[in-house]
Amino acid sequence: MSAAREQVLARVRAALGEAPAPVPPVARRYRRRGPAGAAALDLLRGRVADHGASVHRCRAAELEERLAARCAAQGVGRLALAAGAPWRPEGVELLLDRPPIPAAQLDRLDGALTGCALAIAETGTLVLDGSPACGRRALTLVPDLHLCVLAAADVLGSVPEAIAALGPLAAAGRPLTFVSGPSATSDIELERVEGVHGPRRLELFLVEG
Repeated sequence: MSAAREQVLARVRAALGEAPAPVPPVARRYRRRGPAGAAALDLLRGRVADHGASVHRCRAAELEERLAARCAAQGVGRLALAAGAPWRPEGVELLLDRPPIPAAQLDRLDGALTGCALAIAETGTLVLDGSPACGRRALTLVPDLHLCVLAAADVLGSVPEAIAALGPLAAAGRPLTFVSGPSATSDIELERVEGVHGPRRLELFLVEG
């Protein structure tokens, strides 16, 4: 085996030559910025909807009322709430995730309500960072419904912008979760199956002002 290995390596060296040609420089004039302002919000809304999620735009003063109305419309009675989330919609039993709610109990709840670190308009992606408002990963993976609140100021246009903004969080060891629509896969017989690795329903509340 050793002799055969040496023969193969010798042939590789002969093919490469003693001094391989230097690799030419690669142009890296990437587009790093995406749309901003109202254009970014409109793009995000469309992309999130394309992923099969619902988007609700509202003002900060009406957020809790909109959350309560949406829960009532879907028959949601019990929600897990991220430990640092400040929202308290009426008519819903809220279970604060402090101490952490056991997975078996999370599975029996109607959904979870969390915040969002930022969103990427071009891909329709929400990023959760494990902060008190976003909550731990299990909170948004076990229940069947995820209600996510996002401030319009936290919408970035492109992936490079988001990666740059998330750099300090990643360096600090934060668990970053990228969410592009409800959980789904088409790996089995190319048929779309929802709710495989997370909630089947995702509702985004985009708060402006």
